[in-house]
Amino acid sequence: MNKQLGILLGSLIISIACTGTILAQKSNPAPKPVFADPVYDGAADPVIIWNKEKKAWWMFYTNRRANTDDSTGVRWVHGTHIGIATSADGATWRYVDTANINYRPDEGYTFWAPDIIEHNGLYHMYLTYVPGIFNNWNHPRNIVHLTSTDLMNWKYKSTLKLANDNVIDASVFYLPDGSWRLWYNNEKDGKSIYYADSKDLFHWEDKGKAIDARGEGPKVFRWKNSYWMIVDVWKGMDIYQSDDLLKWKHNARILEEPGKGKDDGAIGGHCDVIVNGDKAWVFYFTHPGRTKINPAPNQSVAARRSVIQVAELQLRNGTITCDRDQPAYIRLNKP
Repeated sequence: MNKQLGILLGSLIISIACTGTILAQKSNPAPKPVFADPVYDGAADPVIIWNKEKKAWWMFYTNRRANTDDSTGVRWVHGTHIGIATSADGATWRYVDTANINYRPDEGYTFWAPDIIEHNGLYHMYLTYVPGIFNNWNHPRNIVHLTSTDLMNWKYKSTLKLANDNVIDASVFYLPDGSWRLWYNNEKDGKSIYYADSKDLFHWEDKGKAIDARGEGPKVFRWKNSYWMIVDVWKGMDIYQSDDLLKWKHNARILEEPGKGKDDGAIGGHCDVIVNGDKAWVFYFTHPGRTKINPAPNQSVAARRSVIQVAELQLRNGTITCDRDQPAYIRLNKP
């Protein structure tokens, strides 16, 4: 065999091997749903972060008590802990436990909608805290700051001084100048989106309104040379675009129309977005029993239960789209 033929055959073998690897990866899309909580069957409000010690992706989520007998009013949405699931690739998830959050000043307490970032070897959680278990929505809610070195055990640092004592759903983002910005939902101002700034993640200055529209669960991310914010508007999710993280322009609405996959026939809600390489993946939750065509009876377990789904975002002619019925061939690499 001459040298040129050897090189040609070697290249061919590598090409076949790479093609085989790609085909093997594409043969196993993420399941629908991608995760369901095995304890209360009420996973919602996911946030995903790389666990450096475990070398795996961890999903934190509001662990709603969907299958509980404690069903008066909205008590089942209270008394929640923060659940944790783990995955090597973002496609296959398994339940781990609930986070050990060392902040329980009230006998009854509720944890909602964490956002988590890592900075200089320390994890920071910004968590919605409700001081009890209630059957209605008319009670205080604050965002608290906690830190951790292992993502499992969390220490309370402070309660953020924001617009008032009815604020929920933090989203934290690193700014180009080295400081930080936090967006949240101000329930007393028509459930509009407000923001605050910090130079060190510990001290925050409220800056006022960011988006004058109803919505909750803001999530900010950078993708395709632009900044984006997704907001849950209870009829799908609105997407805003910005060049400077201050002025936001409405871009699109996604996950409004029902999907055809298992447990995906209702609107998508409160999400996280993972940008991995040139791809962006939206992890959202659905109430499978709340379909338009055949909704489950109000306050039934079928109506309360929620699951996590995943779909790929696409950018077409400057507009973000999302086809939830396309198979999600997600393979998250280490960030």
